[in-house]
Amino acid sequence: MGRGMNLRWFINKYLNPFLRGWANYYRLCKVKTMAVELDSWLRRRLRLIIWRQWKRPYTRYKRFIKAGFSRSHAWDCALNRRGSWWNSGAQHMNFVLPTVFFVNLELVTLLTLIVNR
Repeated sequence: MGRGMNLRWFINKYLNPFLRGWANYYRLCKVKTMAVELDSWLRRRLRLIIWRQWKRPYTRYKRFIKAGFSRSHAWDCALNRRGSWWNSGAQHMNFVLPTVFFVNLELVTLLTLIVNR
């Protein structure tokens, strides 16, 4: 994913077929807890990719302002010196990129694939 791909294209081309394959393999087990945990980990990983794509603190600041943060809070979030994994699970990233954001990108969830079959 580090080759400058469009996130929606990556999800539709590579990630969704992979997740459907996993769901077909595990659907007989109906492992709901594994599906929930893997879905949340996957969204966090996608948030990490987006955090890295934003690269510069000023770009991050502009995204937080667009999401409705105050200027001081946006700077605090954009300039923190924590790693990208920590930031991908932080509250500010969950607010800017909620689960609905990934639904709009047409990301399938293992939970719906496994439970609804």
